[in-house]
Amino acid sequence: MMKLRLTLIFAAILIVILATTSWATLQLPFYQTPRALVLHPWFIATLADTYLAFFTYWLWVAYKSNSWPQRLLWLLLIFALGNIAMAAYALIQLLRLPRDATVEDFLLRRPLSSR
Repeated sequence: MMKLRLTLIFAAILIVILATTSWATLQLPFYQTPRALVLHPWFIATLADTYLAFFTYWLWVAYKSNSWPQRLLWLLLIFALGNIAMAAYALIQLLRLPRDATVEDFLLRRPLSSR
């Protein structure tokens, strides 16, 4: 039941962020963001907050990962794609779990013998 709930939540997050990002891009391409907005103090503060949150999430990814190449790949994906990559990572982790998995199975690193 936990697996289904979390899968639905992360799938919804992925769908909403993809839809919102697509809509925003159709309204105004990212590279055309007005200079006044990019230099606004609250934009800069929000960007710093966002990337520190990405890094915090990546610490969990790094903990769960087996190798440095995999860790670095996910760091790049998270920094480049943000919540899209984060939701995708969570969904990948959930798909690898058995149906009766617990929250601990999702959050914690599994011993090498059970991988």
